Amino acid sequence: MPNIFDPQWDEQRDKEGFSRVRAFVGRQAGAEKLGVSVWELGPGEASYPYHFHYAEEEALIVLSGRPSLRTPEGWRDLEPGELVVFPVGPGGAHQIVNRTDESLRILCLSANSDVEVVEYVDSGKTGAYANRGKPNARREIFMRDTAVDYWQGEEPPA
Repeated sequence: MPNIFDPQWDEQRDKEGFSRVRAFVGRQAGAEKLGVSVWELGPGEASYPYHFHYAEEEALIVLSGRPSLRTPEGWRDLEPGELVVFPVGPGGAHQIVNRTDESLRILCLSANSDVEVVEYVDSGKTGAYANRGKPNARREIFMRDTAVDYWQGEEPPA
């Protein structure tokens, strides 16, 4: 069984500003519809760009360290043991950044739905995700200013 204090890391990302390791402890324990992940962020790193979800509510628990949380209300520092919930929609926009000199760990929980749409607020991108975590997973990222908007019944442009 997985242990959140001694996780087996499943994923490592080495992208400047967004480097981190992640353990999908929910999957490791057999969960199919519940996303539970341990993240470790080094100094100066962020979990993801500032974003919000259209389908999934998320929750975060600080396991160690003092992450900085950005929301529509601004920045604030979190403490070990603190629980924060991010509702769906723009009001739930969030980003976690390690602005300290030591690594930190967070535990993230979500509904882990098969289909999700995520808006990356600062970059003008929208991500569409299907079958996440499965062999047939699909991810598409669109720039909002070049995306086509049409209503039901209208023909999309050729």
